[in-house]
Amino acid sequence: MSPRPKVGLELTAILDAAGEIADQLGIPEVTLANLAKKLGIRPPSLYNHFDGLQGLRKKLAIYGINQLYEEIADAAIGEAGSRAVLAMSKAYVNFARNHPGIYEATLLAPDPEDEEVQEAGAKIVNLSIRVLQVYQLEGERALHTVRGLRSILHGFSALEQKGGFKMNLDLDESLTIIIQGFLKGMGNNN
Repeated sequence: MSPRPKVGLELTAILDAAGEIADQLGIPEVTLANLAKKLGIRPPSLYNHFDGLQGLRKKLAIYGINQLYEEIADAAIGEAGSRAVLAMSKAYVNFARNHPGIYEATLLAPDPEDEEVQEAGAKIVNLSIRVLQVYQLEGERALHTVRGLRSILHGFSALEQKGGFKMNLDLDESLTIIIQGFLKGMGNNN
């Protein structure tokens, strides 16, 4: 059973504050003590919202996954085919750029088999499958393709965050070329 929230302190405000800590200082600094200090409360008050640090990290992961979903879903609206895939891809990478700590939290969910984590992640997978339907992908092939796209986007984001792209080339143009190549590799240029 989940702990009951304290009156006056909304979970969203807590997760916003935890996300700011993660983005500014990194995931290791997202502790109950640091979060309580940022919120101006005592650490035990946080136990009204989740069970300890693991509970906080799980909620932050789900929060981040949901934010990422919103970003890529908004980007895909009104687009189709390769334009939709490219728009989603750019939104994914921009999310990682703008929210490096929250993005990292999405990858560090304490238990990836957790039902809440799976439910949040499934929204992104299902959106990706819908956007890729123009390529006539079904079943496992669609899932493999989504996995491949995610791998490209995560790899690109991780390399960029670690300073792996030192050449004086436009990163967004590089991303566009990579995604276009990926889509051409599927045998359809929609």
